Amino acid sequence: MSGSSGVRVDAWLWAVRVFKSRSLAAAACKAGHVRLNGERAKPSSLVRIGDEVVVRADRERILEVRELLVKRVSAPLATAAVIDRSPPPPPPGVFEVPRRERGAGRPTKRERREITRLRGW
Repeated sequence: MSGSSGVRVDAWLWAVRVFKSRSLAAAACKAGHVRLNGERAKPSSLVRIGDEVVVRADRERILEVRELLVKRVSAPLATAAVIDRSPPPPPPGVFEVPRRERGAGRPTKRERREITRLRGW
C-alpha cells in the first residue's frame, strides 16, 4: 500500500525489519522510544515518504522513509525502503559496565563504592 495517506508507524517499523514483531514496535512507540519528525509517535501515527523516524532500541537509529510498506518484505527490499542516517555503533568495550563473576556473592562495601564511582552516580 503506497499512497499519500501514509502507513502506521508501528506497521512500517515492523515491515522494514527494525523490530521483530509489530507488537514490539507498538510497545516501543507507547514507551516513547520512537519519534516521527521530532515529535513523539503513537503507534497509529502515519508515516509518509520523506519523514524522519528516530528509534531508540538497543542504540539510536535515524531512518528516512523512502517507500511505504505495510507487509513485511525481504531484507534487500526493506533496506531499499529506508535511508539509514544512524551514527556508527560505538566500538565494543567502550561503555563497559563492571561485571562480577557469577556466584561471587554480594559485592562488598568497597566494591559497591567502586561500581557507583564508575557509573558516575
